[in-house]
Amino acid sequence: MSKLRRLPEVTVNRIAAGEVVERPASALKELVENAIDAGATQVDIVLLDGGRELISVTDNGDGMDGPDLALAVERHATSKLPDEDLLHIQWLGFRGEALPSIGAVARLSITSRALGSEEAWCIVVDGGEVGAVTPAAQAVGTRVEVRDLFFATPARLKFLKTPRTEYQHAVDTVKRLAMVRPDIGFTLSDGDRRSLDLSPSIGDLFDARLARLGAVMGREFADNALAIDAEREGIRLTGYAGLPTLNRANNRMQYLFVNGRPVRDRVLAGALRAGYMDVLAHDRHALAALFLEVPPELVDVNVHPMKAEVRFRDAGVVRGLIVSALRHAMANAGHRSSSTVSMAVLGRVQAQNFNLPYRQTQPNYGSGMMEAVAGFQAPFAAAAEPSAYVAADDNVVPANDYPLGVARGQLHETYIVAQTATGIVIVDQHAAHERLVMERMQAQLAAKDVARQLLLLPEVVELDDDGAHRIAARAEELAELGLVVEAFGTGAIVVREVPALLGESDVQGLIKDLADELAEMDQALALRERLDAVCASMACHGSVRAGRRLSVEEMNALLREMERTPRSGQCSHGRPTYVELKLGDIESLFGRR
Repeated sequence: MSKLRRLPEVTVNRIAAGEVVERPASALKELVENAIDAGATQVDIVLLDGGRELISVTDNGDGMDGPDLALAVERHATSKLPDEDLLHIQWLGFRGEALPSIGAVARLSITSRALGSEEAWCIVVDGGEVGAVTPAAQAVGTRVEVRDLFFATPARLKFLKTPRTEYQHAVDTVKRLAMVRPDIGFTLSDGDRRSLDLSPSIGDLFDARLARLGAVMGREFADNALAIDAEREGIRLTGYAGLPTLNRANNRMQYLFVNGRPVRDRVLAGALRAGYMDVLAHDRHALAALFLEVPPELVDVNVHPMKAEVRFRDAGVVRGLIVSALRHAMANAGHRSSSTVSMAVLGRVQAQNFNLPYRQTQPNYGSGMMEAVAGFQAPFAAAAEPSAYVAADDNVVPANDYPLGVARGQLHETYIVAQTATGIVIVDQHAAHERLVMERMQAQLAAKDVARQLLLLPEVVELDDDGAHRIAARAEELAELGLVVEAFGTGAIVVREVPALLGESDVQGLIKDLADELAEMDQALALRERLDAVCASMACHGSVRAGRRLSVEEMNALLREMERTPRSGQCSHGRPTYVELKLGDIESLFGRR
């Protein structure tokens, strides 16, 4: 006797629900996608108890009539594949699994009124049991309510987190969908307060999208974002990416979309990191929202039950497009650095009692204020430390002729102070020169014209045996980069030539750092594939060091080159090369405003 049997429809739906409905946010995602597909311009969401008790989604889309409503809760019933073509999918929800799957594990009710209809209808699905379609009251559009999620599968409830955690997952889900469609308004409430209240953004796509991203990701992102618009082989990339100096300790502020669908994809995430490789430290993460438009035949969006992953026919083209677009945008940004840098400086100063309340009658500068001012003035006092401050001549070109101003002095033989038309700029001379050297070196490498400098006395660098072997094994590749080395007995390397750009560089430190870099690198990987990291190491050891006194001419020359050089607003680790303080901000510190 055969042991095979067909599973009951309710059981089949519950199995499907296990794939589609992982948590309340998963169910919410499916419902909001349906609202977007229905042409809604406003979507209002309420979650109670993190979505366990209630998920309510109301939209003003096209709505459904009675027969469509009955069909909507059947498995694999959809209006979004008119010709059964799975290669040219133009909608977010297309499988027809969401509603019956949710109804199999919860108490689902759908009330809808079709556009142009005088009547509204309602249907209820209770743990897989489908009720009859009945008349109801409803404005044009659809209201879906999911109550007692997973009541029909109690074991699933044990895997849910706290209501607060589940609610935050839902907030993140709605944010991602809202980024894609700035023309749609979204609200999200927990029953007591609204966590999101996003009005539709008007204007062209780029302006509307930036407004929406600012509302979701924060004003500082909108103020420090670079527009991305690039195309290659029919694939278009748009969106915004933050300046490298605007970064985070994790990647939670990185949003990636393919054909209007939020995704988490390793190819895209890896390309995003590669785009920032030589302007961001390895433990920091950029902020970005990137939107990829790919011809349907070149991407498969049907490889994941919740459509969270995609598969590209040619992942290399996609990766190359993202990396080049990001680097081009940063190059066009020139010396620009994130405005958050100066805000952080002002915040620290204010935390030290610089910004006391200003009283017009009788200012009260307490001891804390006086000590702070004395500390600020100390480096400029000739008697305090003669080498701390070098004043520049005033008979130079006016400061308003240059974005980074004119050098007025050097503090602690490390920081250049320049006066601009609207404030002051403080430059980290080592970080700035490191970026300039690196950009020049990369330009020479791209042109295959690296100038070398012969050392009068070849320098011997002692390493451990493994380190010396790694350097010697890459001697031919290093020579292409302008660094001529060869083995020198056991555990030593002799350096005969260095890139001319490095000048009087720290050869010992450079070779030791390169040995460490090579230890972490895949031996099968060519140095040119890690060119940014190698150039960064060389530039660091060939740059003007902190502690070196510069002449006025040298300081101004550095400022002018920064203005001409792409990505000079940050060093290879993503740290700012300069801080700009506006005159108005400085005046407010001293109660003048």
